[in-house]
Amino acid sequence: MAARRTTARVTARVEHDRGVFMISVAAELAEMHPQTLRMYEARGLIEPKRSPKGTRLYSQADVDRLRRIQEMTNELGLNLAGVERVLVLEEKLDRATRRLEALERRSREMREEMEAEVERVRRSFRAEIVPYTASTDLVRVRAAAPSAGRHRIPVQRDGEGTTRPAGR
Repeated sequence: MAARRTTARVTARVEHDRGVFMISVAAELAEMHPQTLRMYEARGLIEPKRSPKGTRLYSQADVDRLRRIQEMTNELGLNLAGVERVLVLEEKLDRATRRLEALERRSREMREEMEAEVERVRRSFRAEIVPYTASTDLVRVRAAAPSAGRHRIPVQRDGEGTTRPAGR
């Protein structure tokens, strides 16, 4: 019986934005000629990193962008000017989306803070509010407010024994 030979597949995790592929590898991954990559770089469609010696180094994000460019030109029929415009608009849309998400997040935080503050104020008022009953019953001054007994209201008496507040 022959021994069965197995090969282990090794996959490396590559940082998405780190320049690791030389131009020939990036061209092969994007299925295009290296000269096409140079042309795209000259037009500003792609900006590869550079090694200390000046060698172009493409990241996985660059390769993905190259594939996107190829899709727009081959499948959608756009020329490079159209591709440039689409890429610029996509970048603006991404920035606007991130800004909107940040504003929505901040809005939620502020709403939560406001609701917490309103609830705190509402609780503080509950302790101070005295229920009102519509009544014409007389209440003794000392029963209504403990400090009210210290205040005196000047009273005038007329000849018939009735009293009224002074000055009326």
